[in-house]
Amino acid sequence: MKVTPTSLPEVLLLEPKIFSDDRGFFFESWNQRQLDERVGQPLRFVQDNHSRSRRGVLRGLHYQVQQAQGKLVRVVQGQVFDVAVDLRRSSPRFGQWAGARLSAEGKQQLWIPPGFAHGFLVLSDTAEFLYKTTDYYAPAAERTLVWDDPRVGIRWPLAEVGGVASLSAKDAKAQSWADCDKFD
Repeated sequence: MKVTPTSLPEVLLLEPKIFSDDRGFFFESWNQRQLDERVGQPLRFVQDNHSRSRRGVLRGLHYQVQQAQGKLVRVVQGQVFDVAVDLRRSSPRFGQWAGARLSAEGKQQLWIPPGFAHGFLVLSDTAEFLYKTTDYYAPAAERTLVWDDPRVGIRWPLAEVGGVASLSAKDAKAQSWADCDKFD
C-alpha cells in the first residue's frame, strides 16, 4: 500500500497495490496491521456505511463532537471530490482543508482521523461511497460545518457539476466556521 500525506499530514491518501490481468483485478482493500502502522496507532472500526448519490450532490461537512469518528473512505462506483477540514484548536493546521479525488477506477482511500469535518461532492453521474468509522453514529453529537464557508475557503470543483451543489435540508442549515463546535 502506498501512503501519501495530504496537505493535512494526518489525512492520508492510501493507494493499494492492484494485481490485474485479462481476467480482472484483485487488491487488498483493508489490512488492519498495515493501516495501524501507517496511521501510527491501533484503529478499531465499528461501523460500515454505504451511500449512493447523483452528480452534484454534496454531502457534509459532517463530524461528531462526542464520539468523534475517524473515517476510512472509498468510492466503489463513480468519482467524488473528498474533503477534510481540521477542527482541532490545538493543531497548527486548525481551519485548513485538504481535498482529493477518489474514484472506483483509482481504488484510492482516504483516512480522516477524529477531529476533522468530512464531506464530498459527486463528480460522476452517480457514485457509491463506502466508509468505515471508528465510533458509532450518534445523532445528538452530529454537527455540520457549512460547505462553502469563506473562512475555510474550500475550492470545490463545482464547474464540473454545472456550478451548483445539491444539498440535503440538514446540510443546507449547517453552521458557519464562526459558529460551529470545534475540538480542543
